[in-house]
Amino acid sequence: MVEAPHPGSSVARAGWLSEEDTRGYLQSRLSVLSGLMFWSFIILLAFMSLMYAVYSEIKPKREDEILVMSGVGLVIIAVTWRLFLLRRKLSMRQLSAIDLMYAIGTGTVFGASAYLALEFHPSAYGCLVYACFMVLLRAIVIPSTGARTAVTGVLTVLPMTIAAVAVAFKEKQDLPGPAFVCGDIVISGVVVLLATVGSRIIYGLRRQASAAMQLGQYTLDGKIGEGGMGAVYRARHALLRRPTAIKLLLPDKIGADTLDRFEREVQHMSQLTHPNTVAVFDYGRNPDGVFYYAMEYLDGIDLEHLVQQYGPQPADRVTAILQQICGALHEAHHKGIIHRDIKPANIILCERGGVPDIAKVVDFGLVQEITADTGESSHVILGTPAYVAPEAVTDPELVGPAADLYALGAVGYYLLSGKRVFEGKTSVDVLVQHVTSTPKPPSQVAAIHIPEPLEQLIMQCLAKRPDARPAAAPLAKALRAMTSINDWPEDQALAWWDEFRKQGRLQATAATTMTITIDLAQR
Repeated sequence: MVEAPHPGSSVARAGWLSEEDTRGYLQSRLSVLSGLMFWSFIILLAFMSLMYAVYSEIKPKREDEILVMSGVGLVIIAVTWRLFLLRRKLSMRQLSAIDLMYAIGTGTVFGASAYLALEFHPSAYGCLVYACFMVLLRAIVIPSTGARTAVTGVLTVLPMTIAAVAVAFKEKQDLPGPAFVCGDIVISGVVVLLATVGSRIIYGLRRQASAAMQLGQYTLDGKIGEGGMGAVYRARHALLRRPTAIKLLLPDKIGADTLDRFEREVQHMSQLTHPNTVAVFDYGRNPDGVFYYAMEYLDGIDLEHLVQQYGPQPADRVTAILQQICGALHEAHHKGIIHRDIKPANIILCERGGVPDIAKVVDFGLVQEITADTGESSHVILGTPAYVAPEAVTDPELVGPAADLYALGAVGYYLLSGKRVFEGKTSVDVLVQHVTSTPKPPSQVAAIHIPEPLEQLIMQCLAKRPDARPAAAPLAKALRAMTSINDWPEDQALAWWDEFRKQGRLQATAATTMTITIDLAQR
């Protein structure tokens, strides 16, 4: 997640982070601070109790009062932490009040402890050290301006300074009274100064990080997926505030020529309007050379994780999914766009307007032309091995719309059986099998019933020769004409999505697009 600045900062006012994001981030950081304070105080009390049990002669006369006061402080921290910060949505005013309460309360407890144990001279030093620890801990954990850190730091060490004055005049210490008090002031002042400077530096870095995550009118929130050439982030538009997915392509992952081709293809891709194609809103390149495009945010599950978590899918569900993908591919192919990386991870299943099982094809154009290498005995293949068409291995110049249909057949195979068309020890082994081996029909490896017409269509898509595969439009028509076996009725689909919403959201893909060099002489 992008580090959120303290409320009221220029970053928050500029609209890069919403008030809700800032509030939520501050509450999460206060929760972390509460946990660290609670357990560090537990350790301190445990050490003191053990020390006084072993060396009872040094135990302060009013140690019991100190323990009671410390116990009350621990209860307040625990209740604030576990009951409020972790379980309730607090306002900015309430969070700021908790921040100040911790500062004042911590300083007061340590100052009072130092005074109550005045005859035990190391107590004053120990309390001062721990109070200084708390000042530095807050500066590290809580996003804050330098001015606010200075204020909270002073509030934390001020009770210790008051206690030092009282102790110095009531009990003779190892140092003369004025030196003892001045020493406390110097140490406290230096710590507050260090915390203020450190907080200002950390706060500045957070602002820079937030600014660095600003792409055009979009602010990135968190990563939701990653592939071979870039990553996908959840983002939002500065004005519209709608959730958006941003795809970043990093210059160090692909060459400048590929970026240029990709930019041209995204321009074409933005013209795709099929409801089963992810909608592209915007694209651009930032000053650092990072190319990005913005698309609709899909809150669902990709087909890769669907099978991994829920196993092979019912035939009727698979038929409906494949039919929708065919529609998206037909429009793209009609406009001269080839996907080149159809795979389960690039197909998101989601709900739209209460309608379940809406398939969305993503990452059009992410995999560019599969280009030949300069050598005579090898060429480079860019794709996902389990879904690469045979012609992409033998002659990349023949790669066309039929390659997407081959991959679609492999996707259907995976959905029905839970297994890849071909398995191998290495990616090269898998690619060679795509060229030379005949796949087993999915009914021979699947644990569910697969209608024969559906199996025949999938096997046609997996034909070795591109011209033997059906085109997207005829395939969609054949899928629509199939007779339902009623293994995925609408009420079951709705119930599945109700349960899914309770369990989680869109998950990152595990299938990676790869660049593989094939030595044709060793095939």
